[in-house]
Amino acid sequence: MKSSTYKIALALLLALFVCGTASADKKAKKSKKAKKEVVVEKVDTVPMADFSYAMGVAQTNGLVNYLAQRMGVDAAYMADFLQGFDQTEMTEADKKLKAKLAGMEIRQQVENQIVKQVNRQINDSLDLLNKALFVQGFHDAIAGTAHITTDSAQTVANKQMEYYQKVKMEAKYGQNRIDGENFLKANAKKDSVKTTESGLQYKILTAGTGAVPTATQKVKVNYEGRLINGTVFDSSYKRGKPAEFGCNQVIKGWTEALTMMPVGSKWELYIPQELGYGAREAGQIPPLSTLIFTVELLEIIQ
Repeated sequence: MKSSTYKIALALLLALFVCGTASADKKAKKSKKAKKEVVVEKVDTVPMADFSYAMGVAQTNGLVNYLAQRMGVDAAYMADFLQGFDQTEMTEADKKLKAKLAGMEIRQQVENQIVKQVNRQINDSLDLLNKALFVQGFHDAIAGTAHITTDSAQTVANKQMEYYQKVKMEAKYGQNRIDGENFLKANAKKDSVKTTESGLQYKILTAGTGAVPTATQKVKVNYEGRLINGTVFDSSYKRGKPAEFGCNQVIKGWTEALTMMPVGSKWELYIPQELGYGAREAGQIPPLSTLIFTVELLEIIQ
């Protein structure tokens, strides 16, 4: 609705600017010839009264659709809308009516939007919430008659949502977790692979002899990351530029490995999903994925 007004205003400003600039240029040129008459171009415009009225009319563009779509005002009741528009102060009756209408609007949002959104977060295909009890809880909290405090309710809601998210994630990506666990079990049996207490596995490809960075230090590394099926999802080698970051600014598996590696080392890391991105989806990395990284520690950046 405002865009058309801005376009009108902008056009007027541009017209004034262009004309003003042209006039200024001509004045500058003619100033060199003092004997010649200075010509000032006249800017065509309308009286401010006409301009003000026209701008008011322009502002209504799209208003009826806005009232219908965003505020639920039926076009058949525009006379009532104008009655309210012309009334500059609200009476007590108007205030009560406004509060009631707000309550009706929020009720519609709760039933038609909020309940559906929560159901989608719990399960993509099933409506598990009891809508009537959801609405009752909403009502009682506002009325101050709920049999549970807001803080307690929030705690219950958070814990339950975490549980539902885990169930939902397991149903969708659980096979990634299972495949990763099976891979790590088999990989741990190899003589060249070492396993730490956290579950991180690594193989030393090149033994470095330099200093070992601390968690708070910044390092420069070259690396390649891939999934257990061989898919490469990131590589500083391909970019042709080593990466720099703090040892404690990366996933847990990386932090643990970097703080064990002497500078000059090149290791292959096998990172369980809980030491990687876990249930998060990170770019080309699906949730619950075990990750493999080739990491070359180039230097500690002082």
